[in-house]
Amino acid sequence: MVKLNKIYTRTGDAGTTGLVDGSRVAKYDPRMAAMGDVDEANSAIGLAVVALAGDPLAAQLARIQNDLFDLGADFATPGENFAPTEMALRIVPAQVTRLEAEIDAMNDTLSPLTSFILPGGTPAAAAIHLARAVTRRAERTAVAASQSVALNPQALAYLNRLSDFLFVASRFVNKSAGGDVLWVPGASR
Repeated sequence: MVKLNKIYTRTGDAGTTGLVDGSRVAKYDPRMAAMGDVDEANSAIGLAVVALAGDPLAAQLARIQNDLFDLGADFATPGENFAPTEMALRIVPAQVTRLEAEIDAMNDTLSPLTSFILPGGTPAAAAIHLARAVTRRAERTAVAASQSVALNPQALAYLNRLSDFLFVASRFVNKSAGGDVLWVPGASR
């Protein structure tokens, strides 16, 4: 269990931050950029949880927030052995598979898409769309980081699947409030 008695440590004042193994990297390191974008995605999901106010989907999103903390720890653990251990949190295939099952369950209740959709609808759906867009950025940043440092392929798959989950979740939320907000090509010409 994590125990933080003091929030500031001054160890990052010179522009570096520590990884799980004790090594230090620059705060602008690609690995750190990916971790920062994952943190931002997690925060955006937190806004969606608040907007859902007790909806069962909020519990799923809260679980995903916890997964994203695990994913951040995964990214903060250098090395090429991506098997979880007592000392290394790693995203595992079951977490990706769970997202896929949840996507399928929500999608089975939706009508097929007939147009691209605009981010919006209910406040909760709009918050989920924002979380989806931030998650896509986190995925792009993580994929870029993986070109220079070893990152767990399951963590990358999780981010990809998460943005799909959030897309379907926004449609699922809007279903009970009149449906998707459809793009109308050239509507304002």
